[in-house]
Amino acid sequence: MKYKYLLSSLLIILVLVESNAQNQSGILDPKPGNSRFLLRGYSDATFMSNDEETTFGNARFVPLFLYKQSDKLFFEGELEFEVEDGEVKVALEYANVNYSLAPNLNLRAGEILIPFGIFFDRLHPSWINRLPTVPLGYGHDGTLPTSDLGAEIRGASYLGGVKFNYSVYVTNGPRIEDGEDEAEEVGMIVHEGNEDNNNNKAIGGRLGIFPLRDQSLEIGFSAQSAKLGNRGSELEELGALLYAFDWTYVRKVSFLGGVIDLKGQVNFINIDDHTYTIEEGSVMESYTFENKSNSTFFQLGYRPTFGPSQFIKNLELVGRYSTLNTPEEAPWASENTQLALGLNYWIDWRTAVKFAYQMDSMTGGHAEDGEEPEALDVNTFYIQWTIGF
Repeated sequence: MKYKYLLSSLLIILVLVESNAQNQSGILDPKPGNSRFLLRGYSDATFMSNDEETTFGNARFVPLFLYKQSDKLFFEGELEFEVEDGEVKVALEYANVNYSLAPNLNLRAGEILIPFGIFFDRLHPSWINRLPTVPLGYGHDGTLPTSDLGAEIRGASYLGGVKFNYSVYVTNGPRIEDGEDEAEEVGMIVHEGNEDNNNNKAIGGRLGIFPLRDQSLEIGFSAQSAKLGNRGSELEELGALLYAFDWTYVRKVSFLGGVIDLKGQVNFINIDDHTYTIEEGSVMESYTFENKSNSTFFQLGYRPTFGPSQFIKNLELVGRYSTLNTPEEAPWASENTQLALGLNYWIDWRTAVKFAYQMDSMTGGHAEDGEEPEALDVNTFYIQWTIGF
């Protein structure tokens, strides 16, 4: 019921603002020919080599469609066409309608990018992401929310001379694996918003603050709360609380002769305690574990913009350290670390060739008593060409 009150309040706000807008001539002009359409997006191709394979890997074409119907109303949508394992896969990244409630306040509804931290909401396009890969825990099969069906209000303002931005959203939310289809994934959170599996909705948001006068530093806090279980099941009331801290610091440093770009995020996933009972073959198995996961990424980039030649100025050094730790007693328990080092050459401000060496280490699996968990180390070399358009 509280969600109905929330949505009703949003509708009332929209009606009041729209009534005020109608009193201002020229703000909403529906005359034919005044609309605008823009095609943007990005594309990339990747080569990778490790002990298991050497191949030209994924190739992607990701068009972004922008349609402006008036100064207050516009649409954005992004499709992803990807060649993977010899097949062409198509995915809808997001598609939503945006309405400007005020100069610094927007309402959007549809398939939205979840503003949980900074990576997927801001950095996931390959010409913006400084490395050919994503940190641990991110991506379509990750432990963190990426996109979902719902509605969001986001804006920005000043308080006491300090700039801040904010976002509040309500979406279908994640679900939990009950072990019926994948027994080894029982208790795992799954972020699939295409279909709501219960009557609950996820509520979340992010607050970002710029404490420095030059706005070179942003510090953010994100949170999301939701029920996970299928409608009518014993897991229906099982809750999850996700929260994260993030930061971005970009500044010219004279004694280094260039610009440093420091980004990072720390994530926590807490799911209510529960004993999961599943059938494996003809045997009933029970799992009880503290269902808490965490992940991090720390990224540092340096570009010698004061270099002696244009070639040097176009170079960029980047390093990223990432971790992902899942519950110790879960069948899918693991401890993962990732270190990626890269060198990028920027042909122009949105076209780059990236060279990267990534070292992944994983210790995981539900080991039997007296046995050590399986360990796996993979080192991979990448070359990626990317262009934004």
